[in-house]
Amino acid sequence: MSTYIVTGATGFLGRRVVARLLEREPAATVHALVRASSVPRIERMASEWVGGDRVHPLVGDLTQPELGLGDEPPAADHIIHLGAVYDMTASAAQSEAANVQGTKAVIDLALRLDAVLHHVSSVAVAGDHVGPFTEDDFDLGQGLPSPYHETKYMAEKMVRDAVGLRWRVYRPAIVVGDSETGEMDKIDGPYYFFTAIRLLGALPHLLPAVVPEVGDTNVVPVDYVASAMVELIHASGLDHRAFHLVNPRPQSTREIFGALAKAAGAPTVVGSVPAPISTGALRLSELPGIKIARDLLLDQVGIPPVVIDHLTFPSVFSSEKTQKALAGSGLAVPEFSHYADVLWRYWFTELDPNRARRPNPAGELAGRRVMITGGSSGIGLATAHKAARRGARVILVARGAEDLEAAVDEIRASGGDAHGYPCDITDDESVDMMVKSVLDEHDHVDFLVNNAGRSIRRGVVYSTERMHDFERTMSVNYFGAVRLVLALLPGMRERRFGHIVNISSIGVQTKVPRFSAYVASKAALDAFSDVIASEVHDDGITFTSIKMPLVRTPMIAPTTIYQSLPTSSPDDAADMVIRALEKRPVRIDTPVGTIAEFTGMFAPRFKNALLHQAYRLFPESAAAKGEKPVESSTGADKAGKKSSRPPVPVPNAGLPESAKRIARLIPGVYW
Repeated sequence: MSTYIVTGATGFLGRRVVARLLEREPAATVHALVRASSVPRIERMASEWVGGDRVHPLVGDLTQPELGLGDEPPAADHIIHLGAVYDMTASAAQSEAANVQGTKAVIDLALRLDAVLHHVSSVAVAGDHVGPFTEDDFDLGQGLPSPYHETKYMAEKMVRDAVGLRWRVYRPAIVVGDSETGEMDKIDGPYYFFTAIRLLGALPHLLPAVVPEVGDTNVVPVDYVASAMVELIHASGLDHRAFHLVNPRPQSTREIFGALAKAAGAPTVVGSVPAPISTGALRLSELPGIKIARDLLLDQVGIPPVVIDHLTFPSVFSSEKTQKALAGSGLAVPEFSHYADVLWRYWFTELDPNRARRPNPAGELAGRRVMITGGSSGIGLATAHKAARRGARVILVARGAEDLEAAVDEIRASGGDAHGYPCDITDDESVDMMVKSVLDEHDHVDFLVNNAGRSIRRGVVYSTERMHDFERTMSVNYFGAVRLVLALLPGMRERRFGHIVNISSIGVQTKVPRFSAYVASKAALDAFSDVIASEVHDDGITFTSIKMPLVRTPMIAPTTIYQSLPTSSPDDAADMVIRALEKRPVRIDTPVGTIAEFTGMFAPRFKNALLHQAYRLFPESAAAKGEKPVESSTGADKAGKKSSRPPVPVPNAGLPESAKRIARLIPGVYW
């Protein structure tokens, strides 16, 4: 019975090695070195492995002295050192801590336990060596062009130089996903180019294409590497040897790209740009001005510029001795073309960073999570009904729990998927709790409709001692909306998709009198969104501002002059919001608002003069002047009995007929 200590057991390669060890040795015991935070993860993995009850978490840390194990580590016959930083884009400090200091501590442990150290190195130790590089080669005077190359070289050198240590070294080439399932755990190596290949997939696949001939690479699937390692670990008489877990035949960039292009439905590769031309173009791209443009373009499609310098290997890796040691195992590296489509399908389904942006054949809103503030009435509730009928999961946010519950029940009764969350968007703690609950229960939010709002109609001469009017309007219309955007933005960026609809106002375009507090708050939200829209463009996060005309909602009810003026219905307004969600335009205007905006741009004095006349023509409300509203004279119902309902203000009391005609002639404006 063998006992193993394994570092990196939860990693992409490590978990496959451990699973194969357990299958190979029914009595083997595995101590998996993991941080305390990773104990639940290794326990979860072990529960799915045959013989997983023989896996025991060993709490420690590669970056700590003596691996953080203390004085009494468990006895072991073998230590398999898989824990390392395998990322070419990692910093020198990250690579040094894990790859060098971690290896030193593992060597000390192996010597202390008199265990065989199985060290996973990399073909990167060959650096910039040109020509054949065999399993017996190590220090050939090669240069080491990156922190990754350098630290992998240093780690292997320490293993080789350790006096009294029994060791075996395994040097994988570029490891990709499983050749049977396509499973991969992260974007790395050739996967950085998958997004660009997907974009090319939009072109006709019969279109001929050529690729630059910049050298050869070497790609192997993870299942081959794991199986080969387990075979070599159990073979006798192989101490103090290195093994190349590589494709015996170098692969050209044309071969790799061609196989992936075929899997993606991209143009067919029919040839290569000769190496002298390709190499010259690469050198040209290093010129200062061109390099900036090149790096910006690469960043747009998710390719770290440093990866370009390590696309191919100048070395040709011999694996004859490794193949001889594996003879009889039945293991062989499959041709890349035989499993490229499997890799592609897995990436497309599970790893494509832009997969959340793909349209659903059932409709743009089908399966989407749509959060709507002010969702218990008016525009918000009408929008929720329409979105739910299109297959969206609507997440309603409002202050009143009772009205919210009724709105949710109403949508569910119609067959919709609705959920309600009471929240005061002007309160930080309330928003934090609501967003946490939403993300815990629904995972993410695709769309946010900032619909909740407050309106105040009051001339500035009646506001000089009412600073709180401006503060409370800003608190809801601006700060409340911004608070939600900031809370949901990290999740949207992680999924690389999100759309935010701001219910702005036609008042931002017309700038009619008496709405200085309301219009300023809506204009602030528009400006905020316009600025950050350019910052999160690459993240797939977009904004729509709807310059909403006057809509008959509870918000305008206190202004009695609106009761007989032309207004849009909440249903009409909801149609505009649905269009914003499905089409995602930058803005939605009305003709009246557009004309007003252009008038203000090209004839500002004329517009001010006109609006002043409107200011004189339309009266201030009684509430704005601190007066009681004019009420019906009796306060009784039609039967002559005293009514329990409050008196109702008389609509449009004192509103001139000329004002009514203007309002009907220019509909939708907040007068």
